[in-house]
Amino acid sequence: MATTRAGSGRVVEAADTGPVWSHQCSWEDLFVPTDVDAGRSGLDLGDGWTRRWTVSWRAGGDDASCSVHDLVQEPVLTSDPMRHFTWRRDQRHRPGLQFLTSTARHHGAESVEESRVLLALDFAGDVVDVVSQPLKISFATCGKRRAHTPDYLAVTRRGVWLIDVRPEPLIKESDRESFAAAAEVAVACGWRYAVAARWREHAFAGLDAMASRRRLRSDPLGLRPVLLAEAVGGRRFGELAAATGCEPVARAQLLHLLWSRQVGVDLAGPLQDRSRVMPAGEAGR
Repeated sequence: MATTRAGSGRVVEAADTGPVWSHQCSWEDLFVPTDVDAGRSGLDLGDGWTRRWTVSWRAGGDDASCSVHDLVQEPVLTSDPMRHFTWRRDQRHRPGLQFLTSTARHHGAESVEESRVLLALDFAGDVVDVVSQPLKISFATCGKRRAHTPDYLAVTRRGVWLIDVRPEPLIKESDRESFAAAAEVAVACGWRYAVAARWREHAFAGLDAMASRRRLRSDPLGLRPVLLAEAVGGRRFGELAAATGCEPVARAQLLHLLWSRQVGVDLAGPLQDRSRVMPAGEAGR
């Protein structure tokens, strides 16, 4: 499910129903994001707001800023993170670096949830590049100015995403206002916006299992062609692995084929031996 902009400018949510075939899904299909419309009521969105709101970023060690109106002309996509990723013994969150196969480098994450979003982008985001904490938005509300730094700017082959990550139980009213402001800036720039607030049931467990074999480059036993041939018409995961005669290795190779989207499985259910695996050209029919 994804938070998207309808023609009226409202933020809407797609239905959280039906199968989620791993080879066909986009990264936002793996989440149940929050509706940010409730935070718009306090924003100053009167005439000329795009010139009153400003955006700042860092590039090459230098700070830069402009109005939202001029943002589309600026090289924000090459910006550096607005904050450093730091570690200390008593902190409650877990920052770290997540390696993305799509960009072939590490990207910063301030929490486990952010790291999971990076993994989802790597798997199904059609990613070209990702910038952590790319910019700070200074926006006007009724009576005061506030600032918000979204978590990611993801450049994909299907467009640009501005992304916030916040587990549902931790979202406050001030967060909803910040999310609504970020959504307005995204729409003004021709980007898409989402708040990753909650995983679809079973989705991350399956994604995590596939990711464990995402960098499995070699196939010394030649099992991948066998698995692809045996999967025609659909086979259960456990049966498919056992059919090769080398089940333990076949399981690892099958997870790699799922990660590389050469075969598909329905992530709306748990990934288990009973899961139906089909070639990418057949899955979802």
